[in-house]
Amino acid sequence: MALITLGLNHKTAPIDIRERLTFGPDIIVAALRSLTEQPEIDEAVILSTCNRTELYCTHNRSSREQICNWLGEFHGLEPETISPFLYHHQDQECVRHLLKVASGLDSMVLGEPQILGQVKQAFQTANDASTSGKFLGRLFQHTFSVAKQVRTDTAIGHSPVSVAFAAVSLARQIFSDLSQLTALLIGAGETIELAARHLHQHGVGRIIVANRTLEKAHQLAGHFDGYAIGLTEIHNHLAEADIVISSTASPLPVVGKGTVESALKKRKHQPIFMVDIAVPRDIESEVSELNDVYLYTVDDLQEVIQENMRSRQEAAEQAMEIVDLHVEEFMGWLRSLDAVGMIQDYRRQAEQMRDEVLERALKQIQSGKSPEESLRFLAHTLTNKLLHTPSTQIRQAGFTGQSELLEAANTLFQINDKTTQ
Repeated sequence: MALITLGLNHKTAPIDIRERLTFGPDIIVAALRSLTEQPEIDEAVILSTCNRTELYCTHNRSSREQICNWLGEFHGLEPETISPFLYHHQDQECVRHLLKVASGLDSMVLGEPQILGQVKQAFQTANDASTSGKFLGRLFQHTFSVAKQVRTDTAIGHSPVSVAFAAVSLARQIFSDLSQLTALLIGAGETIELAARHLHQHGVGRIIVANRTLEKAHQLAGHFDGYAIGLTEIHNHLAEADIVISSTASPLPVVGKGTVESALKKRKHQPIFMVDIAVPRDIESEVSELNDVYLYTVDDLQEVIQENMRSRQEAAEQAMEIVDLHVEEFMGWLRSLDAVGMIQDYRRQAEQMRDEVLERALKQIQSGKSPEESLRFLAHTLTNKLLHTPSTQIRQAGFTGQSELLEAANTLFQINDKTTQ
């Protein structure tokens, strides 16, 4: 059994490629089942966020090309179109990559905490879909434990840096004083909640929360003295917004160029600062062509993020030491599974020998031989049977000069240790 990761992220692929390869909540279960129906693939977990899409699989003889082909076919894309943007990791590197991802060491924002929740959700979805089994189950549980240790034992998460924080930081750079401004937040997930918290802490004048589910919008808006609307009402309120931050799971844009044009006319061309954190994008890319609109995507936030993450570099080095230690721990468990089968076979073989010799000893007693004589026969015969094959192999290794095998036999049987006691 082998492990493989195939994926792409903000480092390897631009947003227009990433958004075409996302797995929304409406298709991810079907995708998981389709993936595990591929030849030689036994278990699968799909991690799909705004910055990455990654497939974690256990397989027998599956290849990068096979999984790449499946990914392209599922999304209606030619494999040649996406292959240049993909990376893949096998076995130990697969384990290391997942530990880094869950610990926030591979994120656009170094050490950001949201990714661990997204990894947990990805595993839960796979578990509910019955596409995760013994191997990925053990790997992901191990991952959660390591990510928690990284968060506890290092300062990786102490600085308030996230995509949401970067978006608000950029808004503060542009407007300086937020107290007289209105922010329209589209979505009600964790990223939007973080954006709302940062805006509120920096004294934004008013918050409007738009979401497909109005109840969730009300819950979030209520925490920050905000106002809730449905997505269909955005066109009625966009003109009020000086700041727009959007992060939904919608497969199609929720804010179009025409809607923004109408809002700008009502605002008499007062500028709007817009940040589209979603992948696929929530705001049509053509909006960036409009005057008086400052539209940023997650990729545009990279420079802001870099300025806020320097303090985490030292903590990241400490975190990698923890990751490397636990990579070896998991690989040790994985390697031990090979030995389990061998041990079971060896025990069955020994027990079969024992039963055969015991039966012969019992027959001797029944035929009139003394128990002492039969016990001596049992001990002598069983010892010879158990030692015959190892003795023959060790003798042959000595004859042919196989010193490595002789050393391995010495380690296995602890021969020197026994004879010196």
